[in-house]
Amino acid sequence: MKTSKLYKISFSLLIGLFFLTANGYSQDIKINRQEKKEARRAMLAENYRILDSLLTDKRFVLEADFLQNQIGDRVPVASRINFIKIDRDRGVLQTGNDLRVGYNGVGGVTAEGIVGAYKISKDKKSLSYKVSFNLQTKLGTYNVFMTVNSENRATATISGTRSGKLTWDGHLMTLDNSKVFKGMETF
Repeated sequence: MKTSKLYKISFSLLIGLFFLTANGYSQDIKINRQEKKEARRAMLAENYRILDSLLTDKRFVLEADFLQNQIGDRVPVASRINFIKIDRDRGVLQTGNDLRVGYNGVGGVTAEGIVGAYKISKDKKSLSYKVSFNLQTKLGTYNVFMTVNSENRATATISGTRSGKLTWDGHLMTLDNSKVFKGMETF
């Protein structure tokens, strides 16, 4: 009888220790989740600060992962030949296609020109930026409206002298880290 009581007490203690250990681990998980949230907030705040210098210095490339027309047709594209590049007062808008050769040698159009009317507005609450500028090229003048969030996701809607709009959806890169290939300028 004493052995069975000893087994019951030992079993009860074992179960009790198991629950205490499990409870201890669940508190660690909550602390880790909180730490992860804080680390993510800190990372986004740092990205927001870095984006500020990129956009203010006007030295960046929006490498497009998708192009979308005004109807909403969305097409995945090669980011190295579909981009918007701004280098201080000069800019390039380029579309391309890996499967064929176009006016610019990469299956699309390349417009290169002078950046004007460059404006930045900051949204500190959502850690995002809105940038607008125009690009005066030999093909015409293009108005660009771009939104960039602190996760480096960017969309830019371009409208020109003709009706219609095209949206580049991708990520923002520094000029040094970008691997874009510029085709021949289209005339």
